[in-house]
Amino acid sequence: MKHHREELWFNTQTRRAYINISEQVQDIVEKSGIKEGLCLVNAMHISASVYINDDESGLLKDYDVWLEKLAPHDPVAQYRHNDTGEDNADAHLKRQVMGREVVVAVTRGKLDFGPWEQIFYGEFDGRRKKRVLVKIIGE
Repeated sequence: MKHHREELWFNTQTRRAYINISEQVQDIVEKSGIKEGLCLVNAMHISASVYINDDESGLLKDYDVWLEKLAPHDPVAQYRHNDTGEDNADAHLKRQVMGREVVVAVTRGKLDFGPWEQIFYGEFDGRRKKRVLVKIIGE
């Protein structure tokens, strides 16, 4: 069985961002030479997420509004985690809801998506460099 590993790096200008990374992941799949297998894509930071959904601007805004209602950033004093001097407890909670990783089948050298599916990097405590692992295994 073959395997291939790469990292994608992000440094968003805003605290929260939703970035479609499907093309970047597909490029890595093609570079790997693996035609049949699995592709793991996982956020390597506990205040960021990788998830699959539709790339529709209204939905992305809905996520942002919904997540901010579930775990609002302010007031930062509402979270015990922030007693340590951090101000990102909300980002940890948002990541928990949105998930750590996705696994996508690779078929004939392509990510095998359902209709409208795309891979996203969700950033919840941005403005610093963070990475996403892409690991492909197969033949």
